[in-house]
Order: sequence, then C-alpha cells, then structure tokens
Amino acid sequence: MKATSPTILALDFDGVICDGLTEYFQVAWRTYCQIWSPVEKRPPDNLANKFYQLRPVIETGWEMPVLIRALIKEIPEEKILQEWGNIVKEILQTENLDATEIGINLDRLRDEWIETDLEGWLSLHRFYPGLIDRIKEIVASPTKLYIISTKEGRFVHKLLQQQGIDLGPKEIFGKESKRPKYEILRELIHSHNELAPDGVWFVEDRLKTLQLVATQEDLQQVRLFLADWGYNTPSEKVTAKNDPRIQLLSLSQFGKDFSQWN
Repeated sequence: MKATSPTILALDFDGVICDGLTEYFQVAWRTYCQIWSPVEKRPPDNLANKFYQLRPVIETGWEMPVLIRALIKEIPEEKILQEWGNIVKEILQTENLDATEIGINLDRLRDEWIETDLEGWLSLHRFYPGLIDRIKEIVASPTKLYIISTKEGRFVHKLLQQQGIDLGPKEIFGKESKRPKYEILRELIHSHNELAPDGVWFVEDRLKTLQLVATQEDLQQVRLFLADWGYNTPSEKVTAKNDPRIQLLSLSQFGKDFSQWN
C-alpha cells in the first residue's frame, strides 16, 4: 500500500517552483555577448521566443549561452531538440570553449546584476500559481522539504526568502553540490533512518533526471513525479505517462493534499 504522504519531499526549483525564463534569457544573452562579442548588442527578433521553446534541452546553466550560439548559427530547432548533447560538444570543441569558464562568467554576471539591481533581477522571476502557498503549508507540516537544483543555492535561497520561505543551507542543494540528484536523494534517505519504503517523493520537470533516478537499484522506493507545467516537451509528457516508475503531476494536483497526487 502506497504512503499517502511523503516523509521527505524533494523538489527541483527551476521549472517546478519558479519560472525564470525571462531572467535565463537575459543573463544568457549578457554572457553570450561577453564570449562572442557580437556587433549588435541587442538580441535578434524572436531569439528569446526560440530560446524559451528550447529551454527543456538545458541541463545546467552554462549551456544557456551555448543554446543562444546554436540559434545564432541557425542550427534547426528540431535538430537541437534531438541532438543537443552532440551540438554542445561540437560548439565547445570547434570554438575552443570551456564549460566551466562559461559557467563562471554566467554566475559572475548574475552576481553583478543582483548586486547592482536586486529588485530588477527578482522581478524577472515568477512563481507558478499556488506554489508558494502550498510550499509554506508543507514546511509547516511533518513532511521534510528539500530543494535539489542545478541553480546556485544562494540564488534559490534569495528567491525563496523574498517569498517568505527561509530554508536553511542543509535544505537547499544547489549547483555547488557537484553531484547528481540521485546521489543527493540517496544521502537524504541515509540521513533519515526510519523511512517508509515509499517515504521519499521527488518532483522534477526534467524527464531524463527522473529516468536516471529510476535506474538506481537502491532508489526503487522513491516515488517520481514529472511536473507537467515545467520545462518539458509534449513527447516527454507522453513518455512519462507510459512509464510505470514515473507519475505525471499537474499543477492543480500539486496544490492539493498529497493523497490526491495518485
């Protein structure tokens, strides 16, 4: 019999709690301009819309300016969706770029933006309807809440703090954790010794991340949910719906009692 509520609820941040597409594009464009020095400093018309549509291919933030580069090079959008991993490698290799350096530049530009215009930076993020109120309820409940994100933890903390949610450093696992999300889930299980077999629930908007968790033999008890309101494609939703290990979760379901998530 499945547990009707989790002992531990782990949530991704981008695409599950927060929609930061506008900020992503703007900081990615700033980074792109620094690396590639285009003559025109204003982004081409419709570039942002193409970027938003292709956001599901991004796994970590440093890839965002590379996605802009792929679009500027007019690589077909369908090819980007199907072959993103190979495209990233090719751009890095042919243009003599380092992923770590790109990430450092992007984080530095974001830090500078926050230092000089915090309100402006915060204003570019929106939280999905009802999510903040529901998270506050969960924080006040017996369920232990954790955030597992590929965004820098300090950015996650700042955005949640603005909404009146003040999670501690041990409850937010950001990019600085430098390990796969399944490893963090494993650590959380080990740190809570009296878990029911299905006491850990994980909500993520990236299908590949959930599929990777599903391959871990010792994590078969973790319940996996794909947030259908996040950065995923229609085909990924269909795949999740047909996967016995993954449940497709709607935004309206998330706002309800855990017993309604089935």
